[in-house]
Amino acid sequence: MKKEIGDTLLLLEHDSVITLGRGAKSENVLAGEDQRRELGVDLFETGRGGDVTFHGPGQLVAYPIIDLKPDRCDVRKYVRDLAEVMIGIARDHGVAAGVVPGDAKLIGVWTNTNDPKNWSDERAEAAARFEPNGFQLGKIGAIGVRLSRWVTMHGFAFNGATDLSNFNLIVPCGIQRHGVTSLRALGIESPPVEKLAQQSLAHFERIFDSKLHEADPGVLSSFM
Repeated sequence: MKKEIGDTLLLLEHDSVITLGRGAKSENVLAGEDQRRELGVDLFETGRGGDVTFHGPGQLVAYPIIDLKPDRCDVRKYVRDLAEVMIGIARDHGVAAGVVPGDAKLIGVWTNTNDPKNWSDERAEAAARFEPNGFQLGKIGAIGVRLSRWVTMHGFAFNGATDLSNFNLIVPCGIQRHGVTSLRALGIESPPVEKLAQQSLAHFERIFDSKLHEADPGVLSSFM
């Protein structure tokens, strides 16, 4: 916000941690302190939007720090652009994914776990209403952001080889009615997170109409 650095993209793989967004409800953390300690899972409050989620090994976490001023001040478009990056990553691995239209609570990127090679907005919307159509929603990518003076913070988490049993410690994003999935859970061999991060770059460049350059870690660390 002080414009000491330009737009920046951080791509990370976290240790096991449960994070609470500004809208998190305590009852959505199912694991008590003793269980979390035994499993080596930390818990932190954050300033992002949304409820509770899990980050851990095998999951690509992206933190774009972008000044949307003066001509990109549209939160909905920004969130949709983040979704499009994850949709592109999924497509790179043969998974058809999308967003669920018509239900603001189902923010994120979803796939049909019964047939991950086929996606339909109409069938996804019907599945969200529990209309029987053979379409089973599974969230493969979560989004939680915060903006301050139109500078973005936080971002998304894409499940590659994530151990999905960790999501049993919480009610992911406060959504009980639909589950979480990953490339591995869909029967697809997921590359290491470092490779997922590399694959994501082309999608960030295409969707945000930008050219990315690897930053000097020393320069970034001086601002952290």
